[in-house]
Amino acid sequence: MDSPVKIPYESFIKIDRKSETPIYLQISNQLVNAIQRGYLPFGTKLPGTRAFSSILEVHRNTAVAVFDELSAQGWIESFPNKGTFVIGKDQEKPLQVKSFEQNYLQNYPTKPGFQFKISNILDNPFEHSDCEFIFNDGAPDIRLTQIVQHSRFYSSILKRKAHQKSLGHYNQDGSEFFKEHLSRYLNLSRGLPISKNNLLITRSTEMSIYIVSEILLEAGDTVMVGDLSYFSVNMIFQKSGVHIITLPIDEEGIIVESVREACQKKKIRMLYLTPHHHYPTTVALSAQRRLELLELANEYGFIILEDDYDYEFHYDKSPILPLASADTNGMVIYIGSFGKSLAPGFRTGFIVAPESLMAEMRKYLGIIDRQGDILMERALGEMIADGEINRYLKKSLKVYQERRDHFALLLQEKLGERIAFQKPSGGLAIWLEWNIPINLMQLSRDCIKDNLFIPKTLLYQNKGLTAMRLGFGDLNFEEMEKSIEIFSKNVKVLTS
Repeated sequence: MDSPVKIPYESFIKIDRKSETPIYLQISNQLVNAIQRGYLPFGTKLPGTRAFSSILEVHRNTAVAVFDELSAQGWIESFPNKGTFVIGKDQEKPLQVKSFEQNYLQNYPTKPGFQFKISNILDNPFEHSDCEFIFNDGAPDIRLTQIVQHSRFYSSILKRKAHQKSLGHYNQDGSEFFKEHLSRYLNLSRGLPISKNNLLITRSTEMSIYIVSEILLEAGDTVMVGDLSYFSVNMIFQKSGVHIITLPIDEEGIIVESVREACQKKKIRMLYLTPHHHYPTTVALSAQRRLELLELANEYGFIILEDDYDYEFHYDKSPILPLASADTNGMVIYIGSFGKSLAPGFRTGFIVAPESLMAEMRKYLGIIDRQGDILMERALGEMIADGEINRYLKKSLKVYQERRDHFALLLQEKLGERIAFQKPSGGLAIWLEWNIPINLMQLSRDCIKDNLFIPKTLLYQNKGLTAMRLGFGDLNFEEMEKSIEIFSKNVKVLTS
């Protein structure tokens, strides 16, 4: 074996003296890495601690600690009057030390050594930008959230000894306390006659739909969605291998006659709806159409998956109650989000369904989210019980309504007859259609140059439609005015 002093240890052992990791551990970890990759094969003789500390310019006690660590882990062994050697499987032929490339051991493999499936369906559609101003599809403003007050609930719960026990075990069923209070909250606010046994707590709307799809959909099933629909949900359905039928939308939501026609042609497994404010157009499904859809579901036996992603945000009048509130035959699965107006860490998703189906859903939740977040759920339950949720929501709704009105006014003033839109009765976004020819992708690229980012997921353009979904919730008045000034300037330049 080569003499230990010939091995260029300093070329592959890099010490970060500002790191919180002790230097001896940094060195020992990198030596283990070298042994595992064959750079220091079985039988390699290591230099003595004095020589080793000199090579790496560290204190001898550090070198001693490195050797002690490697010995404790079983990588090296010292022999009196002989030296310290790398331990490993003996070879028929002695292994030669590989040549060392600068920083090679610092690099992780760029690709695996095996084949794997690549999904184009699940490519991330979301974009990010460092622009100062950003339009989104209707996100709330985290600056309006009372993070300190909300954190106090969580901190208080964490300090209670009775709740500390819950940290020591998994709880895929979630907090019974939260489910009990959430079921009452949904009963009062959305007319859902449910108990805690009808609730499954999830991390998000997307997780809820994934669980529903895994249980209720099989490859080859047919699912109906709006002609314009939420792209993330469509991705989940496509991953399930189902056939998707798109249905036309008008100012009252899904056209019911198109649902009937689809059912007459083939067996339909599910209809996905966002009836409170259709995504992306923001129109509300009329009360009459809701009743007609329930009748069709009973007649043809298809599931209605009702997604109330922003039920909390309504301004001008009380919202129409969910289809699930009028469902007496168990044809509707209701999913939603709770605490969307709160800081992101305090939000959660949920599914409402009959108890027998809920039992099956819990099995799937136990696989993908066995641990859950029982302390956060307890905090949310206490915020409901204390009335904090209602107080905060009432306060924030006033701000969002003012922002909606100001945003609509600015759009009308700056773009006038170039656009058409209806001021939504709720939600945090405006659906804007163009009355003039315009390339939306080019508009987005031009706006970026002026520090305004418009993600491609907000753009809807085909042969018969040119439209955008613009969120206003997370923009204050000054940000709105600057954003729309940039927006309108680029529109006029592009269409002049």
